[in-house]
Amino acid sequence: MDAIITAGGIPKPDDPLYQYTQGKNKALLDLGGKPMIQWVLDAVSNSALVDHIVIVGLDQDPDLKSTKTLHFLPNQGGIVDNIKAGTYKVAEINPDAELLLVASSDIPTVTTEMVDWTIQQAEELRVDIMYTVVEQQTMENRFPNANRSFIKLKASAVCGGDMHAISVTAVTHNEEMWNKLEASRKNAFKQMAILGFDTLFLVGLRLIDINTAARRIAKRLGLAGVGEISPYAEIAMDVDKPHQLELLRKDLTN
Repeated sequence: MDAIITAGGIPKPDDPLYQYTQGKNKALLDLGGKPMIQWVLDAVSNSALVDHIVIVGLDQDPDLKSTKTLHFLPNQGGIVDNIKAGTYKVAEINPDAELLLVASSDIPTVTTEMVDWTIQQAEELRVDIMYTVVEQQTMENRFPNANRSFIKLKASAVCGGDMHAISVTAVTHNEEMWNKLEASRKNAFKQMAILGFDTLFLVGLRLIDINTAARRIAKRLGLAGVGEISPYAEIAMDVDKPHQLELLRKDLTN
């Protein structure tokens, strides 16, 4: 499977991480003596299940190390457009590509074992979108002071992961849908209209589980999708706030 790593985040002055990044890319923050993205790149490139890797959001960086071929694309302006651009790049590199691993650059505690688990689940399920989540108990056992936000569902409380799988055709054959998602990314009402008020209402009332919610939302988008509960908290442990950055710096140097 080919992989996309999204690395387009540049915190603005009103972002709590700006004091650390000072206008530079978040993916390049130093953790344990190397850029944050390098930790993710190590985990992905060391997987025997990964072929090419496309990094979206960074110019070609000779200091990044990988055992696999790297391809770089500039930031396209938003996460949806970055995934679109990365998918089209993969299709150009490998016309036979069917499924893609999509990971963000700010989950530095992920390991190759977790990458392999995600790929193996995706290969087994063979859907357009496999969206990973982590249950609250799993997250708090591993990172008790992370202060993540959780969505309370029928059977459990979960937080969204940052390593998923997507089919190439889910992007290349649904251009209009992706354009709508990107156009609505700063308008919560429009996003809810696209994803379905009925499903989100059921989520809010805790009358639906993660897999049913994922399937309903994917169907709304004209896709086949599942929500997959990850046994690995690291897949959802991203760096959004200063205390999370310091927590992971300590975790990676222990």
